[in-house]
Amino acid sequence: MKKAFLLVLFGLLFLGAAVVAFAIWADGHVAARAAGRIFDSIDGIPHREVALVLGTSKYSNGRLNSFYTARIRAAAELYNAGKVDGILVSGDNGREDYNEPAQMKEDLVALGVPAEYITADYAGFRTLDSIYRAEEVFGLQTYTVVSQPFHLERALYLAGQRGQDVIGYAAYGPAGYWGRRVRAREVLARALAVLDVEVLRREPRFLGEPVYVNRRASGSL
Repeated sequence: MKKAFLLVLFGLLFLGAAVVAFAIWADGHVAARAAGRIFDSIDGIPHREVALVLGTSKYSNGRLNSFYTARIRAAAELYNAGKVDGILVSGDNGREDYNEPAQMKEDLVALGVPAEYITADYAGFRTLDSIYRAEEVFGLQTYTVVSQPFHLERALYLAGQRGQDVIGYAAYGPAGYWGRRVRAREVLARALAVLDVEVLRREPRFLGEPVYVNRRASGSL
């Protein structure tokens, strides 16, 4: 009985160590795939026709979500500086009373982006869905992704796995306790992302008919 217990314990310890090792490897693997493709300066980022803004909730625990507001401001900054000509907002609209893309579009309009140049993806339930649908539904192969740096690395990794030519524009990311908490959670998210695309070959929950992302004439302000 004791020997059997020790064998089970050893097996669990080995499995735990393997999971941790894989998560650490996946974290570095994802970061390496995004190296040199994330910009934090509006002057230094190249022009791309469309920006894909990855969704999140506007409010968290009853308070304004700083991740959300930073992404919206960064996207508006890109458009107003002529660095993109149209914006695709992608988020969760899984319930009738919850609509991330509609909220994102409303707030972008308030920051000076014309509504006609904002296209909504209502089935961006996960980062994988948003990235895959950008190509399969909205016809984008070359574009700029907007999110926080840690999230951008995963998004660019997913895009690279699809053969997309994508760069990232970094929105502000909170530091301190919240920054460390989110970064720790990102390690798990990256491990799952690697499993999704390199092992399980997962696809978006929904695809659908092609949709054109409307954009102004390039270079016109």
